[in-house]
Amino acid sequence: MSTPPNILLVMFDQLSPQSLPVYGHPLVQAPHLDALARGGAVFENAYCNSPLCAPSRFSMMAGRLAGRIAAYDNAAEFPSAVPTFAHYLRLAGYRTCLAGKMHFVGADQLHGFEERITTDIYPADFGWTPTWDDPEKIHWWFHNMLSVVEAGPYDRSLEIDFDEEVGYQAERWIYDRARAADRRPFLLTLSFIHPHDPYLAPRDYWARYDHAAIDMPIVPSVAPDRRDPHSARMHLLYDRDEYRVTDEHVRAARHGYYAMISHADALMGRVLAALAATGQAQDTAVIATADHGDMLGERGLWYKMNFFERSARVPLIVKAPGEAKPRRVAENVSLVDLLPTLLDIAGAGAAGEIIEPIDGRSLLPLARGDGAGWPDTVLAEYMAEGTTEPAFMIRRGRHKYIACAGDPPLLFDLAADPNELDNLAAKPEHAALANAFAAEAAHIWDSASLRRDIAASQRRRVAVQEALLAGKVHPWDFQPKEDASRQYNRNYGGEMYDTDRRARWPRRPEPPADGGT
Repeated sequence: MSTPPNILLVMFDQLSPQSLPVYGHPLVQAPHLDALARGGAVFENAYCNSPLCAPSRFSMMAGRLAGRIAAYDNAAEFPSAVPTFAHYLRLAGYRTCLAGKMHFVGADQLHGFEERITTDIYPADFGWTPTWDDPEKIHWWFHNMLSVVEAGPYDRSLEIDFDEEVGYQAERWIYDRARAADRRPFLLTLSFIHPHDPYLAPRDYWARYDHAAIDMPIVPSVAPDRRDPHSARMHLLYDRDEYRVTDEHVRAARHGYYAMISHADALMGRVLAALAATGQAQDTAVIATADHGDMLGERGLWYKMNFFERSARVPLIVKAPGEAKPRRVAENVSLVDLLPTLLDIAGAGAAGEIIEPIDGRSLLPLARGDGAGWPDTVLAEYMAEGTTEPAFMIRRGRHKYIACAGDPPLLFDLAADPNELDNLAAKPEHAALANAFAAEAAHIWDSASLRRDIAASQRRRVAVQEALLAGKVHPWDFQPKEDASRQYNRNYGGEMYDTDRRARWPRRPEPPADGGT
């Protein structure tokens, strides 16, 4: 039996496919993603299953909808007993490593990863818990318009520092793996924070774009009374007229976002180059995606937290060794499909090996051009700040249906109305379709029961957070540890010159003592 391939899973944060050249953007520069797409399958209609960082990532790793694992918001604990793709691949003989952000909440900061080589950029405690019992209480953290009005070029930022550390550590890990005796296939998850707000771009990448050429939102902002209820709540959540946002602010934020994409693409390129330099590229499957998108000023909205295309759609490129020729895939897919896809790539995807039912299917048949039997349906949930009722999305074929208790439903035909401006649910001639979607949503989700569970979880977490901050604090944040006593030249544990020689790449034999070659 041949050795299973290595897997490199690259995650970007808040990256909308609409802002990538491989999905048609004329200005953005992302040459390494372009090159990956030329050799793999590009999924045109891939979605997250919750348009918020932590729920999306937990759902993706578990292959299950967020509500089924109580991953409600950015402060929901990811239960340690939930099997993830890292657990399954580890059981299948893989060496599993995480570099970068995964926004794990709780004491378990590994969730199946054997190694983690950086800390996270976001907190691991319950401090960001929404409070549906007190909807007027707004947790500001970074969700306000300061990220927009201060956008611009910077030499350093928290996000620049984090991503460069992630890229460096991952690149070094690739070389370490090539030099190591451990020859297990690996899963390396490489997860950048860019292009997540704040829109503070590295100065040299900012300079690659003509500021005057930066495109502005296609769908303009509308008056508050013309917004759908969820959009109105989102706008109120992060824009309370603290800052006057001008067209120049919008252009600068989009400029920064594009430059941040280019920076993250370059960092990914260094890791791909390390794979090639060490002879591991031809045996490595590469998947690139994101946890959700960014509205980036469309409709006057920013960030994510809704089901419009710029928020809920994600890029997804799959390149597996030995797979069929490059292609574009039109079917609707989502991040819960990654777990079975990874197991399929690893040859560990037999249904009997899945411990409990999952919500996804392997994408490899679609990547090969075989769409037979594909359900063409995506389910998604939003259960965090900016609402006090869970919201749901069903995307099937050309239609998208959005429901939230107390709000009028939304129904869009994305083939005829890609900008989602014509709500078919309000039109009598589409009542049958809207009613069918409503019945299906009511069958899938018990909204009232789910809301009770969410509110109870919030109350528990708020109380626990307050208690854990009283007196001595024991952080859950991951602390990467490295044994410096074994890192470089030392006078114990083996010959110093052997340590030095083992660290070299490429490997070359020691020259003969007689001066020969």
